[in-house]
Amino acid sequence: MGRIHGDLPDRTFKFSLAILEIVDRLPSDNKGWIVTRQLVRSGTAVGANIAEADHAHTAIEFARCCNIALKESAEAEYWLRLCRESGLIGGDQLAPLLGECDEIIRILTAVVKRTQSAH
Repeated sequence: MGRIHGDLPDRTFKFSLAILEIVDRLPSDNKGWIVTRQLVRSGTAVGANIAEADHAHTAIEFARCCNIALKESAEAEYWLRLCRESGLIGGDQLAPLLGECDEIIRILTAVVKRTQSAH
């Protein structure tokens, strides 16, 4: 039933890769370990849920996966902002990733709204 149009699957995959790269810059202390774990989990879950949505068999399954991807995107944005504001990673290093996260959130918000209005 693949209904994801455009480059969203590729963008969210690249977002996952960028998350994996950025966490290598986090300190290896307790704070860094906790943030790394949360950021990797939420940041990679975005693309994984989009891949699942793209192979959904029903409209309900598609909507559920997109909604989860949206929530995971918002959580990843939280952890990225926390990294920036706490000084764990320099803001200039995070700006492109935060910008991409914001765009993914906007796209997924539109997809979820469109899916919900269809039902």
